[in-house]
Amino acid sequence: MENLDIPTVDFSPFFTDSDEDGKKNAVGIIKEACSNYGFFQIFNHGIPRDLINRALKFSGTFFALPDEEKVKYIRGLGAPLPAGYNKQPEHSADKNEYLLMFPPRSTFNVLPSNPPEFREVLEELFTYFARTGELIERILNDCLGLPPNFLKEFNNDRSWDFMVALRYFPATGTENNGLSEHEDGNCVTFVIQDEVGGLEVRKDGEWIPVIPAEGSVVVNIGDVIQVHNLKTGFIFRRMRYKYTIFINAF
Repeated sequence: MENLDIPTVDFSPFFTDSDEDGKKNAVGIIKEACSNYGFFQIFNHGIPRDLINRALKFSGTFFALPDEEKVKYIRGLGAPLPAGYNKQPEHSADKNEYLLMFPPRSTFNVLPSNPPEFREVLEELFTYFARTGELIERILNDCLGLPPNFLKEFNNDRSWDFMVALRYFPATGTENNGLSEHEDGNCVTFVIQDEVGGLEVRKDGEWIPVIPAEGSVVVNIGDVIQVHNLKTGFIFRRMRYKYTIFINAF
């Protein structure tokens, strides 16, 4: 039976100048993953594991607060997306509450002061994700055979990058929880799952569970980078997926 696990990539070669073979191997895996899945997992990516764990821990602490405390962080009108705390409407098929932020210096941000270290952790995590996104962008640029810095120049306004912590409500006897199946309409999405997991990727009509792995980050190639190179026949696929914990959308 075909192994339907999404590919996993060791990113450590990209943090040294001496491992060209490792970089070449990683790029080959990424190229194949983008062609066949649109998803892959990375590890040794340079984002501190302790920082990831603290972000997940503080997210849980924040969402456990009473509603009257969380609603203090609802942003008013004006942001391109609802920054700060929000909850899906009762009639929505998506059953979750969330905390959304733009880059750390954005005037749209409404970040909690409780837990006390939460804001600092979120801003630091966002910065690491931004660096990782720039590296992924360069790799994809090479995989596609584009002119140097093409994707960077195409996607040069990073003020609308966002990160969101999601908490899913418990399932009931009549309703499941999580997010409806969907495709991301951006360039790249990063996903961190907690130990509960639940992320699934659909390939050839079959849903593939993405089992949480300590310290790993899931990378999803969004609709903007779905291409078909008529000259080479090379395709970057987009995949439907559902249920995410942390997203950083570039």
